[in-house]
Amino acid sequence: MKWQNALKDYQHYLKLERGLSGNSIQNYSLDVSKLIRHLDVNEIEVSPLKISEKTIQEFIYESSRNLNARSQSRLISGLRSFFNYLIFEDYRKDNPLDLMEAPKIGRKLPDTISTKEIDRIIAAVDLSKNEGERNRAIIETLYGCGLRVSELIDLKISDLFFEEGFIKVTGKGDKQRFVPISNYTIKFINIYKDQVRVHQEIKPAATDTLFLNRRGNKLTRAMIFTIVKQLTTAAGIQKKISPHTFRHSFATHLLENGADLRAIQQMLGHESITTTEVYVHVDRSHLRKVMEEFHPRK
Repeated sequence: MKWQNALKDYQHYLKLERGLSGNSIQNYSLDVSKLIRHLDVNEIEVSPLKISEKTIQEFIYESSRNLNARSQSRLISGLRSFFNYLIFEDYRKDNPLDLMEAPKIGRKLPDTISTKEIDRIIAAVDLSKNEGERNRAIIETLYGCGLRVSELIDLKISDLFFEEGFIKVTGKGDKQRFVPISNYTIKFINIYKDQVRVHQEIKPAATDTLFLNRRGNKLTRAMIFTIVKQLTTAAGIQKKISPHTFRHSFATHLLENGADLRAIQQMLGHESITTTEVYVHVDRSHLRKVMEEFHPRK
């Protein structure tokens, strides 16, 4: 079995069997591609079925010089997944990474910003420009609904159920969920949709896509990052803020105001409650409030 053939089969498995998104498949594939490049550069001729634990250890050791602990752990996890796939398909009997320990890393707490900082970022939008109303609606939707970037750029007009107070979101693995949307966020989406978007020349493939670029096509992930970076700079905020920061802030602010963790889990589209629980660590004051309100010895 050749490496490129094994990688292509693995990608099909991740998409069809595990239902992963394109971005997740790309990340898993990148880990295997790094190993393939290492073998080519060092002229090591060995198939995926015969590669030994020693060869992979040497690759991990060489790679670790330029990687932090989190990236090392991600690389080991990605390769372990690939070889588990080979075992699943009965190509191999063992996983050469089974005895390899990933570096210990602490749970990284998500970055958040305050409502005042969010207001400053939105106030920095230049509404005199054609894209101003769109950019304001984008920030309001990222924060108001707690969306991932991929969910935002894939949002369709047919996904808007404003009368019911919900939007339909397609998340990781093409799993769909309904997320409540406030009248405040609806107002800014409607301004963009009904007063700006209707005057654009829209490409046929993007007729149902909500947020468009100036050429009438779907926005890219990179463009959303650029918009957020430019607005953060214009607002004079000296923090590293990404589109995901608004999602983290959405969850944290809900928790601060007494929202149920399970409800936040459903809105964010987390498969496991443990993923959502990280926000409890961000807002320790919430723990104190729960203790004072519900403990019998208060």
